[in-house]
Amino acid sequence: MDDSSGSLPPSPEINEADLQAELQQLRIEHKDISDAVEALEAIGQADQLQIRRFKRRKLSLKDRIRQIEDQLTPDIIA
Repeated sequence: MDDSSGSLPPSPEINEADLQAELQQLRIEHKDISDAVEALEAIGQADQLQIRRFKRRKLSLKDRIRQIEDQLTPDIIA
């Protein structure tokens, strides 16, 4: 399970290119799930349990996306 207590410094074996690739993949999956939820809701007789699972997964993806963005964004001392 991922650490949601805050952003951790990237481990030495994970470079910026790897994070960018993971970030892109997560964004695609997030969009795909959004499209699936919209389609299920549009048909009217959608499985509500499945929609809830999709939405929960979307939130998890969004959290991971933010973590990676935080790792890629340098801290700026004001």
